[in-house]
Amino acid sequence: MTQRLISLDALRGLAVAGMILANSPGSWTLRYEQLDHAPWNGFTATDMVFPTFLFSVGAAVALSFPRPFSAADKARAWSKLIKRTLSLIALGLFLNFLAHLHLSTLRIPGILQRIGLCYAIGAGLVLLTARRRSDGLAAVNRGAVAAAIAVLLVGYWALLSFVPVPGYGAGHLDQAGNLAAYVDRMVWTVPHLWPYGTDAAGAVVYDPEGLLSTLPATANLLFGILAGTAWKRMPGERTALLIGGAGAVLIVAGLLLDPVFPINKRIWTSSFALFSSGVSAVLLCLLTFALESAAARTIATPLRVLGGNAMLAFVLSILLGIFGEYKILSGGTQTPQGWGLAVAEKVIAAPMLASLACAIAILALITALIWPLHKRAIHWRL
Repeated sequence: MTQRLISLDALRGLAVAGMILANSPGSWTLRYEQLDHAPWNGFTATDMVFPTFLFSVGAAVALSFPRPFSAADKARAWSKLIKRTLSLIALGLFLNFLAHLHLSTLRIPGILQRIGLCYAIGAGLVLLTARRRSDGLAAVNRGAVAAAIAVLLVGYWALLSFVPVPGYGAGHLDQAGNLAAYVDRMVWTVPHLWPYGTDAAGAVVYDPEGLLSTLPATANLLFGILAGTAWKRMPGERTALLIGGAGAVLIVAGLLLDPVFPINKRIWTSSFALFSSGVSAVLLCLLTFALESAAARTIATPLRVLGGNAMLAFVLSILLGIFGEYKILSGGTQTPQGWGLAVAEKVIAAPMLASLACAIAILALITALIWPLHKRAIHWRL
């Protein structure tokens, strides 16, 4: 395996590990601040997890280029894109259904649905704008990707700043008054949104994986495509430093825009897309250098295991989370999640730490379950 793929697998594994730790506490009321999302404006470490996964998806797309691009190749690529997109959306909807088993309150948006849509837009753009090289192979059109990023981020800022929302007006960035939330309420209707996307009064008004906010989220994937393209053209320390330096610039840009367009993961503001993409790029750079030694690669093996089967690890965590909330223990009075916390609290006196220990146990279990697949080079791809 090349250094490039090792660092990308580790980055993807780091993102998946973050998702599992954030979504598998012993108690939802016992979580450290950095293992929960920011309530609204601002950011935590957990807020960087999903953007990093999208960035990794984009880098993987770029690393598949250059490629033969005859008419038959194009047809196969589009068929693969459509199949993967529909599979991700279908699986996301299925997992959402398992969580409550009621179609009337089925949450339509979701993490896998957003990954599918971002992948479709990003990979579709690459296929549509790919340029033909002198050797006949198709390569990523970096200019088109950069232009798309600018259009998405500037356009999203303009939409949320200047398009009036009925009953609220233009430029409102609170839970209920922003345009992205309004679009989701109109398109999906309130019963099909995330039940915890509430305003101060407790009414469900937004979804963090909504339809309109998927556009700036796609920019994270496109930034990953640019990073992957740079590495593909000239792999090595110099390119890693270039990616890290560009990431630092994006972080600064996001922070500078924060007073104007606040960093907000819930509605994925343009400043958040810039800031989080910068964090992902810096992490990729750091991992590339950190994994130069055999000892470091050995230590990072769990991340590579998770990254090599990231989708499977995520789905297992969701299934375990759903199972953990059913009252099937102690005569139907206790959930597996509650039982796990009770066991942890017998060993660990600090409640917050005991809750975190439960999440670490779930992470260890999932890693152990997929480790045999990693050893056999078996990777589940949708």
